[in-house]
Amino acid sequence: MQNKPAITLHKSSQIGNLNIMQLLISVTSVQEAQMALTHQVEILDLKDPNAGALGALPFDVITEVVQYVKNQAENTTPYISATIGDAPMLPEVLVEKVERLQVTGVDYIKIGFFAADDYQSCLNALQPITQVGAKIIAVLFAENTYSAALIEAIQRAGFVGVMLDTTNKNGQTLFNYYSTIALAEFAEKVIKNDMMLGFAGSLKAQDVVKLKALNPTYLGFRGGVCDNFQRQSSLNSENIRLVQNAMEFCCIKPTN
Repeated sequence: MQNKPAITLHKSSQIGNLNIMQLLISVTSVQEAQMALTHQVEILDLKDPNAGALGALPFDVITEVVQYVKNQAENTTPYISATIGDAPMLPEVLVEKVERLQVTGVDYIKIGFFAADDYQSCLNALQPITQVGAKIIAVLFAENTYSAALIEAIQRAGFVGVMLDTTNKNGQTLFNYYSTIALAEFAEKVIKNDMMLGFAGSLKAQDVVKLKALNPTYLGFRGGVCDNFQRQSSLNSENIRLVQNAMEFCCIKPTN
């Protein structure tokens, strides 16, 4: 994992003749990781959908999945992200959880920015960890209202990316909370600050083309690639293919 090139920041990654967004799929076990690898998914996100918006998997499961993926052929191994869980915005709690996840060898660590009066103290506490190489992604939630200066503060703290997701998994999607214009403004701010941009939030295949125009680094899926589109169900190969087909279709460059 340490020898991988960094994911392209602020632009969709260039692979061959295709400008494509990365596909992130949340997995819960080695078995689901195997399915994602079969589909050559670029980013495996370790998360427990039964434990909240960003529920953390047990530490031993994270370690097992990371070791399994590392043992695959180098040209098939995806990046791995993991969430610290639905943790309160307390500096000492976040630092402890991030440092523990670092030991597992995941490539990226996701922190949910749940409602709080003070984010800056958390960012100040995490900055020394990012300065020594931790790759942290801030997950903001569409239901919440944040300071206009927060994205810049996240960048100054050394985070590598910002993701916009939904916290209430009740069938409402990202588009129920953000207009196309608001999403574009959000995307522009993240890109301007040279961070990876991700979108999630009950997305399905038909949402890909709408989000492609915003130049995200990746799109995240769980429910949209599960049986019956239920995030707590198992991954579904056909639904994964539908999303991949949508991503490939909208990312093909027109020929002159």
